[in-house]
Amino acid sequence: MSAEHRAPSGQETPGGDEAPEDLTVRDPVSAPDAEGRPRRVTRRFPLFTKDTARPEGGGRAASGDAPAPARQWPVLAVLGLAGLGLLVTAFGQFRLGTLLIGAALLGGGALRWLLPDVGMLAVRSRFTDIVTYGVLGLVIVMLALMAQPKPWLQIPFLKDTLHFTVTNE
Repeated sequence: MSAEHRAPSGQETPGGDEAPEDLTVRDPVSAPDAEGRPRRVTRRFPLFTKDTARPEGGGRAASGDAPAPARQWPVLAVLGLAGLGLLVTAFGQFRLGTLLIGAALLGGGALRWLLPDVGMLAVRSRFTDIVTYGVLGLVIVMLALMAQPKPWLQIPFLKDTLHFTVTNE
C-alpha cells in the first residue's frame, strides 16, 4: 500500500527555502531528516548520529546566566553526598558511609520526581530515572542495614534461604 504526500505550496522548510512541490514521500512511514526532507524510517541504526534528544527535564536547573555549578546543583548535590559516603567508608565507618550513598541515590530519585529541570541528573526518561535511582538507593540502604556484624535490620527468611542454598552437607 503506497501513499504519496506532497508539501503544500508556500510552506517553508527549516532552512528558510520554500518546499519544492515535487517533494514526495513514497512510504506511509516516513520522517524528516536533519534538512527537513522526508526519509523512510528504518529499524536500522544510522552510521552517524546527527542529533539526540535531551531527556525530559534535562534543561538547566538554574538560569543560563548563573555559573555552571549553580546550573547543575542537583547532580552536584547527589555526587557530593555520595562522595561524602565514600569518604566516611574509607575512614572505617562502613555502615554510615553506605547509608549516605544510598540516601544520595534516593535523594536523586526524589529530585528527579519533584523538580521540572534537573540538568545532568536527567539521563533517561523521568520514569526510568526515578525507578533506577530509587531501586538502587533502596537496595544499598537495605544492604547497609543488614550488614554483618550486628545488623540493624534482620529479615528472618533470608537466613533460612542462605542456609539452604549455601551448605556443605
